[in-house]
This record gives sequence, C-alpha cells and structure tokens, in this order.
Amino acid sequence: MPEFRQNRATKEWVILSPSRGKRPHDFKQDHAARKDLPPYKDDCPFCAGNEKLTTEPVYTYPESGHWQVRIVPNKFAALQPDLGVTRSWVGTFLSAKGFGIADVVVESPLHNANPALMSLEEMAHVLRAYRYRQNEINKDNKINLVTIFRNHGPRAGTSLEHPHSQIIATPIVPPHVRYPIEQAVLHFDKYGSCVYCDMITEELRQSERIIIETDAFVALAPFAARSPFECRIYPKRHMASFVWIDDEEIVELASVLREVLGKIYFGLNDPDYNYIIRSSPIGDENTRHLHWYMVIIPKITTPAGFELGSGIYINTVAPEECASFLRQTKVTR
Repeated sequence: MPEFRQNRATKEWVILSPSRGKRPHDFKQDHAARKDLPPYKDDCPFCAGNEKLTTEPVYTYPESGHWQVRIVPNKFAALQPDLGVTRSWVGTFLSAKGFGIADVVVESPLHNANPALMSLEEMAHVLRAYRYRQNEINKDNKINLVTIFRNHGPRAGTSLEHPHSQIIATPIVPPHVRYPIEQAVLHFDKYGSCVYCDMITEELRQSERIIIETDAFVALAPFAARSPFECRIYPKRHMASFVWIDDEEIVELASVLREVLGKIYFGLNDPDYNYIIRSSPIGDENTRHLHWYMVIIPKITTPAGFELGSGIYINTVAPEECASFLRQTKVTR
C-alpha cells in the first residue's frame, strides 16, 4: 500500500510505493562492460608521477615523500577566486560575477583505488583533508557556504576515473540549503531542541532503519528516503559544522563511511553514487539548531516528470528493507 512520509527536518514529502518496485537485491547493478582500471595512466593528471599536469596543490599529505592525498584548484572550475562578489541589476534581474573556490581532492595516488575498498587509514587521510581545507576556506570572508561532495561513476556526474572528490565554496547560500535551515530554526524555537538530534534519537529508538551504530556515529536509511538505498551518517554529538569533528571522530567516521560504501559496493555491485557533506554555512558553526551529516545517494533510479514537477519523490523500496539488506551484506577487502 502506498504511503506518504515526511522528512521531519525539511518538511519535504516522499511517496513510498514498494508495490511498484523491486526487492532490494534486484537493484544490484549489471556492470558487465565496466573495465578494470590500471593503477597508473600516463595521461591522467591525478596519478602519482603526473603532478605537473595539475595546478599547484593547496594541500598535500604527507608534505614530503610519497603523497597520499592532494588538493588542487580545479583547472576547469565553474567559479573563479579572483572575481568580486558585488551584485548588480540587469534590468529587474539580479546578477553577480562567478566568484568562488573550486578544489579537487585527489584521494589516492593510485588510478584504480576505490573508497569502498580503501584501508581505514586511507579513508581517514581523505576526511582530514576535507576538514583542513574547509577550515582554510572558512577564513575567506567572501565565502558563505562550503560544499564537499563526491561523484562516483558517469551517472553521478564524474568525467575522470581517478578517485577524487570536490570542494566548492560560494558567496551564496541557495534556497535548497537555506530552506531546511529555516525549518530547523522554527523547530528549535518551538521545541528548544535540534531537529536532527531529535530525529537521530527517534531513529535509534525505532531501530528499524539503522545500518551501523558506533559510539559517535549512526548510519541509517532515513524514514523519508527519497530514493532506494539513500543512506545518511549522523554524528551523535551535536555539531553544526563538519569542522568541529575531532581527530578520534575522524577515524570513527572513516570506519563507518568505508563500511557503508563497502556494503553498497558488494551488495549492489559498485553502483554510481553521490555523497555530500551537509554542513552549516560559514558563521553558523556554533548554532544549536543545525547538525552536519553525510548523505549517500546511489544512482539506481532516475527522477521522472512527477518528481521534477512536484518535488515529491517516489521511492519504490522501503528504507526498512534497504537497511536490512545492507546490514546483512558482508564486506570483504
């Protein structure tokens, strides 16, 4: 029987219609044509030994010797850091120059590395690089929002095979980000608590959609998941911004993230996916109503006309079933 479900934080609705869809194991991807990648390609700008093909790095770990993670400015960025932020009118339309920062996080010196198969140490190196770079960008008073994300595979929007993620910083906080913040403020004003902390507490109480729980984090398929196998990782400790994660939590998050990605990799046969770190805008790092988290969205369905027209997504697999499937999926590395 179909069911409407509401995201408590954003007030967005989804339609859960499992009778229209498949069982969780039916979403396993067919990658018969996916080729095995070599550890090195001489024309790849991100491979170790080809550093001259990229711009000068803004971060390298370790600083000397063989690097494990590099962050370089994107050569083909949609935004440029040397422009102004003044807004102007074009008739009655508002415009501004394309100021912003766009970085590429090269996650490994190996061309064929995969985050789902990384060691705990390798994944922690990547997360530390994210934290370092976000802290540095936050010092620019022209920036208001830092978005950290990963596109894995063509359907997710990547054009380069080498494992990498991106950091884009903008002077604008768009409505897509601002609206949930406003809803979180309303919740705090009404109940005196963080809506995300309240959601985490309720998810843990119901326990049906939990994938992994550790001392500091919980990974789950959310109650109002918009698509099959959408996963979220929340810190249990209230933190509005990703920059507040400490060194011990970095390692624990690395463990949870690689485990969730591993379950998706083995359970669904390495589907394309996006992951995003949703963190507070700059200046709101200490607010009591916001809570950073990671969302992982496998690209195994495509939004159609109804979703695009109404903003209401139809999910054909119950998140409870997805969580159960992923809990039972064995990860072997």
